[in-house]
Amino acid sequence: MSETISPTFTFVKDGVFYFSRRIPKELQPHYTSPRIAYSLRTRSAKIAEARARRAADQLDEYWYHLRSREVALPGKHMLRLQRAAAGGATDHQPVHSSSFILLSEAVGIYLQQKGKGRPVTFHRAAERACGYVIDACGDKHLDTYTKADANAFRDSLIARGLAGSSMTRVFGTVRAVTNFAASEQGLTLNNPFAGVYYDRSAGVSERNPIPATTLSTIQSKCREIDDDLRWLVALVSDTGMRLAEAAGLTREDIVRHDDGSLVARVRPHPWRRLKTKGSERDIPLEGEARWAALSILDQQTTSQFAFPRYNRKTTTNANAASAALNKWMKEHVPEGCTMHSFRHSMRDRLRAVECPADIVDQIGGWQTDGVGHGYGSGYPLDVLRKWMKAVTWADMVYGS
Repeated sequence: MSETISPTFTFVKDGVFYFSRRIPKELQPHYTSPRIAYSLRTRSAKIAEARARRAADQLDEYWYHLRSREVALPGKHMLRLQRAAAGGATDHQPVHSSSFILLSEAVGIYLQQKGKGRPVTFHRAAERACGYVIDACGDKHLDTYTKADANAFRDSLIARGLAGSSMTRVFGTVRAVTNFAASEQGLTLNNPFAGVYYDRSAGVSERNPIPATTLSTIQSKCREIDDDLRWLVALVSDTGMRLAEAAGLTREDIVRHDDGSLVARVRPHPWRRLKTKGSERDIPLEGEARWAALSILDQQTTSQFAFPRYNRKTTTNANAASAALNKWMKEHVPEGCTMHSFRHSMRDRLRAVECPADIVDQIGGWQTDGVGHGYGSGYPLDVLRKWMKAVTWADMVYGS
């Protein structure tokens, strides 16, 4: 090779070869100069070529990793957080032994300690919420996030189109992760993600209860069609169960007592967990819920499930049930009413017969305020059945 021809990425000054390479525009914020230039400490073109090639290869590899971190790859934050949640260090992001942990590491600590036995949705919520923070503000040490970062995070959630209620859940998750991780590491943290202002009602659609006359119409149509989908609607309509709770029932969860009464035992299953501990309950089946339960028990099937079509895989497909039933109900109910509206209706119907609030909470599996409500095993079935009968009786008397 001629000594007068400069190899790629080099130039000659006073007979000495220098390495020179322009930094890509998108990576220039990482540098103090738009170009890298330094002496290769040789006058030999052959040696300069080898050294320049090696330097260029190292830069290409490093720039690849920079671009991988910077690119707006869909779900990139999930990959990053899942790596941290696995509890292991990576070649590029070691786990710090000091108290100044990164947010991605905080997620790993949070899920490792509090995620045991929790559903996959719990893990996804923590990873997603903190991933939003990392995408908006970067993966920083917990004590370096500022109120400006929290406000930027809020603005990014608004830009994503999240409703106020969804933002409240996301902020709550971020605070839970950061506070827990700080406590575990012995940090005193003034959490900047607390007290951030946003319109909590923005984009929140009101969930309306099913009107009394409409409820009667829907239940009549369920009897008329008389299939497993309508059994599910009827069961929810006169129990106020969450749709997933009802869809994940087994036939053994519907208990027939010696006196002929029926009870739905709402319990967690491997295929369908419950929302809260208080969701575990027994619900007397009266009215159309009793009709639906008898129809389920009378069907000839080898399946253990009350609704086999929504339990064909490892988890109850409540989303499919919701989509199918809401589509059917759409032409029969006012705008804004869905399957979840039956739950609102049941609370109103129990109020209308002056049912005590703590009994209402026990029937619906709602959280009851107050320390005292955590003592004892709740009201006996006979008391619950009395109020469920009162509801169905009032429906008949007042034409609901």
